[in-house]
Amino acid sequence: MKTNEQMVNIIYPELSYKLMGVMFKVHRRLGNSYQEKYYQRAIEIEFSKEKIPYKREVLVKLDYENESIGRYFLDFVAEDKIALEIKTVPFMNKEYLNQVLAYLNATNLKLGIVVNFRTNRLTYKRLVNPRVKI
Repeated sequence: MKTNEQMVNIIYPELSYKLMGVMFKVHRRLGNSYQEKYYQRAIEIEFSKEKIPYKREVLVKLDYENESIGRYFLDFVAEDKIALEIKTVPFMNKEYLNQVLAYLNATNLKLGIVVNFRTNRLTYKRLVNPRVKI
């Protein structure tokens, strides 16, 4: 159980815990051997059941000097607050974490969560964008 001081330091604590509850439920039900798209579909079902407002495959444009140089898609954004990136890889490496930090910078979101469904026990990492104040 978290203390009040720990809860104060967690960004969007209620939403974060709700999202992670969904992630653990999906992992518990499906296990760790499916493709990413199936976890995404199951997460959408659970978000709807839990009445968690979300957007899926959110377009993020990358600009340089006011010129578009590319685009990519975030798996989910929950309540326009938390970026959620789903992975199905043997282990999470720094590349995936850096990817989510780049997404946070481009979208001006404060918090991102990377979740890996491929491991025996669900693994995840919370990433805070230091450039955004809430």
